[in-house]
Parts: sequence; structure tokens; C-alpha cells
Amino acid sequence: MKHFLLLLLCSFLLTFNTFSQQRVRELGVKPGVLPPGPENSITDVQGVKVGHTTLIKGDSIRTGVTAILPHQGNIFQQKVPAAVFVGNGFGKLAGSTQIQELGNIETPLILTNTLSVATGMNAVIKYTLNQKGNEDVRSVNGVVGETNDGYLNDIRGQHVKADHVIAAIKNADSDVKEGNVGAGTGTICFGFKGGIGTSSRKLPESLGGYTIGVLVQTNFGGNLQIDGAPVGEELEQFSFRDRIMDSADGSCMIVVATDAPLDSRNLKRLAKRAILGLAKTGGIASNGSGDYVIAFSSAEENRVPYKIESDLLENTVVPNDLMSPIFMGAIEATEEAILNSLFMAETMTGFKGRSIKALPVEKVIPILKKYNVIKK
Repeated sequence: MKHFLLLLLCSFLLTFNTFSQQRVRELGVKPGVLPPGPENSITDVQGVKVGHTTLIKGDSIRTGVTAILPHQGNIFQQKVPAAVFVGNGFGKLAGSTQIQELGNIETPLILTNTLSVATGMNAVIKYTLNQKGNEDVRSVNGVVGETNDGYLNDIRGQHVKADHVIAAIKNADSDVKEGNVGAGTGTICFGFKGGIGTSSRKLPESLGGYTIGVLVQTNFGGNLQIDGAPVGEELEQFSFRDRIMDSADGSCMIVVATDAPLDSRNLKRLAKRAILGLAKTGGIASNGSGDYVIAFSSAEENRVPYKIESDLLENTVVPNDLMSPIFMGAIEATEEAILNSLFMAETMTGFKGRSIKALPVEKVIPILKKYNVIKK
């Protein structure tokens, strides 16, 4: 009887451990060498806020919206320098061509599911037109990205409404929830439950003292690696392994924010480096994956006013030769944000009774110890 009770207790503890979410750094995983910011979040970048609307209803609705605000003022009136990099273009990033052409963002950034991009655009346009000071505005370039959550979510039902998008914008704050929230509610990553993840890096004063923050919406495949440890192989779960997982398709939206005063050209270079962070986790940017990076600078001195009061704008920018530490920060923060999206996600059952399990942390920890990612 004692042995039976002991086994029962062990089973309970194992089950409890499976459903207890912790960020990777709390478990002893510290990707890279640069220190994180105070909250290890994109909101460590001054002025940046994040809001979610999470839709979990009945047995089929598993979706939502995530909004990223570059600053707390009127973004249309005070635009931020920005750039877009496309790792693989099987996706829908509305508003990207104007960012590429003019080099700035003028609305909150919205992430949602594939078939709700149009709703996101309508909502962010409505939000912007209704802001005080925008009464004469006749053109708005909303920015809306997506991943496809149709395996767990009744995506054809188009359950995201404009009010959900506006609510995500209005409830944005500095406390970023991760895992099965907002635009990450129904996503899948490396065959496990994916979601929203975030991380940041703070450069030492000798390297500029800048903060680089990243937020990701993970919904892609490949061969999971955690700080160099071949976790996917050890778990025998990776794309194209005997066709058990016959696809690596999906998408990853990556938003990079920094307080470094950068122009659009160097933000484009910064965005490219974020894809290296995705690669470090084992992502492969497959044929059917929409892997996009949006990078922006929140530096107040370089904002672009809607109403020009002089013939020249003066900008202060980081020179090319001092960009490398900022690049490194983006790579490390992207890697850790993706890992946080996995470790903070929970097992979910949704559309048509389909179920995707959370990353089995109780199996992953021994692997990380085996490869000295976590010290024994």
C-alpha cells in the first residue's frame, strides 16, 4: 500500500510539473552572454507597451490579438523609424510596403490569425482616426501580421472582431503575458504548443547602454535546440523524422524594439539578425512559413512628425561601426523569446478535438543537464 501511495504521489508531482510554466531563465537556461533588461521583456525598451485579447470559447475558438505600441503618444502624429525583413514570405504582413518605402510606422502593430488580418486593419484604422489630433487624417497605414492557428482554432469562423483589436491596444501595459495568450493562443511550435514570448538585452554603457527587446508569435517547425542542446533529436520529435511530423510549415512573427537611435537602413540590418535567433532555436524558415521581422526605434529624438514645421529634419544615429553589439542583442533576445513562448505555453485542446501538448519540461530538463546547458 505504501508503494502504491508513493507511486500515486510521484504521478501527481509529475503531472503538476508538466503544467507549471516557468520562463527559461528561471530554470537556469541563459542563452547568450548579454544581460537581460529588468523585466526581460520588449517593454524594457522605454515607452513600449503590449496588450492582448485572448479568445477561448467553447471547444473550437482558440485565437486572439496582440498589440505592440512603440510609444504612449499619438503614433500617427509622431511616427517611429522602422524596417521589415522577410525571412520567408509565405504570409500576410499588411502595411509592409509603406514601411519599406518611407521607413516608419504610424500605428500600433497588430498580430492575429491569418484570416483576421483584414479585421485587424479595419480596427487599427478606426482606432487611429478616432484619436484626438487626427481629425483631418485621410490615409492610415496599419501594420498587421499573422500566423495560421487553424489546427486548434476554427479559423474560418473569423471570430476576431474589431472590438477585440481595439481592446488589446487599450489594455496595453508593461506586464507582458506569455504562452497561450493573444495572438499566440492557438499556435504550434516544433510540434509543441507555441505562443507569445518575449525577452530583452541591455548593453553595458561602454557599448552604448541601449536596450533591445523582442516579442514573438511562434507557429513554426524544425528541429528544436535549446541553447545548443539537441532537444528535438533527444525527444525524437522533429520535422521530417520518418514523416511522423511531415511538415515544418507555419510562421513566426518577430517584433524587435530598441531605444538606440537608428534610421530605417540600420533597422533593416537589425531585423535581419533576428532571423539568426530563430535559426539558433532550430527553426528552418520552411517553404510554407511566413517569417517576418518588424524592427523599430522608440528613440524620441528621431521620431518623424506628421506635420513638418521646417525644411530639414535632424537625426542622431548610431554609426555603422557601433551596430554589432545591438545586432548581438537582437539575436540573443529573439532566441530567448522563442524559448519563453514554448516554456510558458500549456497543453491545449481545440477545434475538432485536436490537442497539442506543451513542451514536456520534465523530460527537457535532464537533456539540458546532459549537455551542460543547466549545471548539474
